[in-house]
Amino acid sequence: VQLQASGGGLVQAGDSLRLSCTASGRTLSNHVTAWFRQAPGKEREFVAAISGSSSTIYGASVAGRYTISRDNAKNTVDLQMNSLKPEDTAVYYCAARGSSITVMHRTARSYAYWGQGTQVTVSS
Repeated sequence: VQLQASGGGLVQAGDSLRLSCTASGRTLSNHVTAWFRQAPGKEREFVAAISGSSSTIYGASVAGRYTISRDNAKNTVDLQMNSLKPEDTAVYYCAARGSSITVMHRTARSYAYWGQGTQVTVSS
């Protein structure tokens, strides 16, 4: 699965931004798909994941502000980010598990396929 993350940018605190993870080569709805983020000097952090049946889980720092969703017609997984804070600044990565795996997971090593990342910068 080849993944490409897009939609990042520079916004102000309180603004919204929508990221998109586009897949080529495979049908993304067959894969548990997640978003992670990594700020400079910090470990990669789990943001959200969505199953093939569109069940979702979220990291504690984004729950209630972010929403992960699928658009099967476009073969994408999107991340709607609202009420952005400066501490949300990071490179955001999308990732997918193998097609035979249906369980969502919060650890990066559980995901076999990764996109290249998109920068999100939130100014105060």
